[in-house]
Amino acid sequence: MSSHTTMAPTKEAILSLTGISKSFGAVAALKDIDLEVAPGEVVAVVGDNGAGKSTLVKVLSGVHSPDAGSITFESRPETIPTPMAALNLGIATVFQDLALCDNLNVINNLFLGRELSRYRLNEVEMETRSWELLKQLSAKIPSLHTPIASLSGGQRQTVAIARSLLGNPKVIILDEPTAALGVAQTAEVLNLVERLRERGLGVIMISHNMADVQAVADRVAVLRLGKNNGTFRVADVTTEEVIAAITGASDNVVSRRSASRLPAPPTQESAS
Repeated sequence: MSSHTTMAPTKEAILSLTGISKSFGAVAALKDIDLEVAPGEVVAVVGDNGAGKSTLVKVLSGVHSPDAGSITFESRPETIPTPMAALNLGIATVFQDLALCDNLNVINNLFLGRELSRYRLNEVEMETRSWELLKQLSAKIPSLHTPIASLSGGQRQTVAIARSLLGNPKVIILDEPTAALGVAQTAEVLNLVERLRERGLGVIMISHNMADVQAVADRVAVLRLGKNNGTFRVADVTTEEVIAAITGASDNVVSRRSASRLPAPPTQESAS
């Protein structure tokens, strides 16, 4: 399969980027990027360090404005000048650092900056709404009054994703949601991604982990050196083909090593 095959979503896209470019001084971080996500679809965005994934997330979340290109949301041309504009539009982003306060409990983190009632906190309503949000995700959090500091990595990710649902977004961007998680916690987070898809949300998942991509994504978009280098339907592509698109080579040490099911004895080439 060619690494430049482009697969459009099967349904009409809710969010569509066309020709998005962004430079920082002489460095072109994104060059002519196209990306689409449909309701109830998970699109994984993969690429090496420096491929432009972080810049793309920041453009979508309103942190950076693109220098060129257009953004369409629900078939309307839109601009995303600020993070608040992204939220108001219906795009929520869960950044890799999660932005949770360790000393506060689950409820207070969920409603941080969006506390119900202006002068006196409506704690009962906030607790009820918290349970509803976590129930939508079939989440396993032992107590809403637990400080975030005592939760596992997977549970923290759960709280951050639940918080992103507060504004009833239509698209959620997950930036490396399983980074630094163990096997069980990763499975927990991938289940959450499935729940988001079932609720009809468009999900853009930035990931380094090809196993995670194969497990939950419908399509995978490859970025290489700030440019599109292929969009594939996950069911139709092998991990080796995606890695070849990421590295820009159809045959290299990485893809050969990935293709090998059993550990091979070290060779001079793989040791170098």
